[in-house]
Amino acid sequence: MGNYETEEGEGKVTSLGHSSGKGEETFESCQIKGVIFDCYQTLIDIDTDEHRLETYEIVTRWLAYQGVKIKPEKLRDTYMFKVREKMEDSREIYPEVRVEEIFAEICKENSIWRIDEKSLGVETSRVFRAASMKKLRPFPQSIRLIEHCINIPKCIISNGQRVFSELELRFLGLYDYFDFVIFSSDVRYKKPDLRLFMTALKKMNLELEPTCVMSIGDSYENDILPARKLGMRAMRIDEAWEQFGLKD
Repeated sequence: MGNYETEEGEGKVTSLGHSSGKGEETFESCQIKGVIFDCYQTLIDIDTDEHRLETYEIVTRWLAYQGVKIKPEKLRDTYMFKVREKMEDSREIYPEVRVEEIFAEICKENSIWRIDEKSLGVETSRVFRAASMKKLRPFPQSIRLIEHCINIPKCIISNGQRVFSELELRFLGLYDYFDFVIFSSDVRYKKPDLRLFMTALKKMNLELEPTCVMSIGDSYENDILPARKLGMRAMRIDEAWEQFGLKD
């Protein structure tokens, strides 16, 4: 497989040249020196529900044993309000919050005995994530795709919360495949902000060779378009599966 050519409008990437056989291509054969992956719905198949009351009922029952007294409805409404408030107060175009800080504030405001709100904010975030989780599993096609670039620098850029997203990657056995992971919560802004991709290029020592880097994700707006603005190559995850003969 040779170079890539972009089809206008759809953001689709097609290959030029021929492969030696379906599923036998590697990123090295594409002259790719670095790969940036999205996380959720690219590497991880996930389904959560942060709006159902049951999620907050589980969290409030757990919080009762941590010295925090709050009703599920109030927890849900306060959490949603604080997220929205912090987003609106941010100067970023694509603002991001840290959920552990929000839960720390809520715990402090509703504590009935002395607590360590910082550490409790972290633990509450993880309980909240577990309570909202309906599905969490890796895409087997994506694991095989990672193996196609095993000798190439690679990273993840995720609109995610490090407080629990890193643990999910570790639990699913994905974290150690990558040289580094950038979460939007780390920097308080999220994709499609170009700075996330610029940081990744710099950390891979490829800021002067963006055409040698491939971005792979499920979102045209967040994963494809910003990468192309920086001169990188980009491909949707389902196209990557098909390109390398991995689509079931």
